[in-house]
Formats: sequence, structure tokens, C-alpha cells
Amino acid sequence: MQTELGGRSGYLHFIRFPTSEMMSFVELAKSKNFSKLASQICATGGGAYKFNNLLRKEVNLDLHRLDELDCLIKGVHYIDSQNGYPECYYYRNAHEQDTCEKTAFDFKDPYPYLIVNIGSGVSVLAVYSPDNYKRIGGTSLGGGTFLGLCCLLTGCSTFEEAIELATQGNSTVIDKLVKDIYGGDYERFNLAGDTVASSFGKMAYSDKREQASKADLAKATLVTITNNIGSIAMMSAKQEKIQRVVFVGNFLRVNTMSMRLLAYAMEFWSKGELKALFLEHEGYFGAVGSLLEYVRNTHLLDAQ
Repeated sequence: MQTELGGRSGYLHFIRFPTSEMMSFVELAKSKNFSKLASQICATGGGAYKFNNLLRKEVNLDLHRLDELDCLIKGVHYIDSQNGYPECYYYRNAHEQDTCEKTAFDFKDPYPYLIVNIGSGVSVLAVYSPDNYKRIGGTSLGGGTFLGLCCLLTGCSTFEEAIELATQGNSTVIDKLVKDIYGGDYERFNLAGDTVASSFGKMAYSDKREQASKADLAKATLVTITNNIGSIAMMSAKQEKIQRVVFVGNFLRVNTMSMRLLAYAMEFWSKGELKALFLEHEGYFGAVGSLLEYVRNTHLLDAQ
């Protein structure tokens, strides 16, 4: 992404690696003599605390630790303002395979909105202005839960492998639906027959367990975690009387299934009052917010 920052013009390049591969980053930092290029690295999130001593010892660098949520919100608005292409989008007809369409959304005046940050767990923030926000809830059932359960149930070892399995699966083999209980729709409460009534409910029966494949288990796990996140987001939005809900975080990487599930669920259960929004650079906003803070601090020091 081309931008101007700290009096310099250039491109921001985005790369990612799992924290399980931190030693590979350490070896890269040592081989490139990072300690001669800078005295510290700005960082946010749990890893900024967990790996600080390691980097100080192995690379002779300190991590300048910044607040995760501050950096997240600053990064979102900076990238949206600088990206030459629409950063924010939503899905039209999210439940229809043939007519589903990714559509740009104007995010220039978004307030108020919810931001649902889906990492290992989930945090929900209500944002009223660039400097006025609060954490209003969350859940421990997030992307880490999805990957952990998939590793246990299917033997996969990476997030990408779990998502690939899920794309091949059929969650209705695993989940008990409304029609499995009522024989069809539950019309009194407008519940369609294919609505999930009990996640993993069919796994109580031995014959159903024998029919379940690893892909089915991965898909059902994805649907279970995603539906739970959607329910929490919707209740939070109603509590705060907010209509825009922005979903971000590495859980959504290479995970169109969950984005479409969230989009459909939010619109359907709110009767069209709530809209699920997504961002192109999910997973990078905290890093960009850290960079902005580094540039700001550098200018303050130069001005003294």
C-alpha cells in the first residue's frame, strides 16, 4: 500500500508469520543486524510482552509495547484513509452461492460502530469517535478455539489446513437442525428447518458418529464458533444501539465461509437492521497502529 508517513513516501509491505515461528524471526533479525538499524521495535498484543526478553537477549533489541486496542483502532482508520481502493466491504445475498456479491462500503463517517476483533479469543469494542471507545465484551471462544478443536478432532496442524478441511465438509452431518426436532420449520418463531438447533447434537448417536468425516467435523466446528461470535456481536450491537458491526482479525484470513455466515446471520436475525462489515487488511491493523505511534514519538523527540 502506497502512503506518506513521517515525511517519507513509499510502500507499506504486509507479511505475517505465526508466533510459533518466532525463532525464525529472531534468526532473521540477527542475520540482518536489526540492532544496528534500530534500538527498539514497536509491537502490540500479547507477543510484545511474551517475547520481549527473548529479543533483548538474542537480538539486542527492546520491544516498545503499545496498547493493543488503541493500535487496532488507529490502524483501521489510517489504512482506510490511505488505501487507494475501498478498504471496507460487505456481502450482498450472503446466503446465496450464485448471487453472493462482495460490495464496497463507504467507511469515511462510520461512527458509532462496533469492532469485533477475532484472534485467539474475541474482543468487542464500541467506537464513538477516534479517541472515544470502550470494550463492552468478548468471549474466549475464538480462532484459537477453532484451531485447537480441529487439531483434536481431525489431526490437522495448521489454520490453513483446518480451513481447507472445513470447505470440503457438511456441518449438517454433525449439527442437529430445527427440522430434525420438528420435522420442518418452527413457524411460530420463524425458525427455518435448516437452522442449527444444537451444535454437534447428532454426535450423541453412534450411527451418526460413524458417518462423520474429518471435513464434516471441521466445518461444524467453524460454524459453531462463527455462530457464537455472531450472536455475541448482535447482542452487543443491540445493547449499544449501534447498527454497523466491523469484524476484523486473523480468524477471517482465508476464511470467506465465516464472513458470509456472519453477514447472513447479522442481517437475518436483526431483520436487516444490522450490517456486518469487513476490511481488506484484517490482521494488520495493530501493526500499523504501532508504526503510527513510533512515527509520532520520533517526531516528538526530534522536536525537543
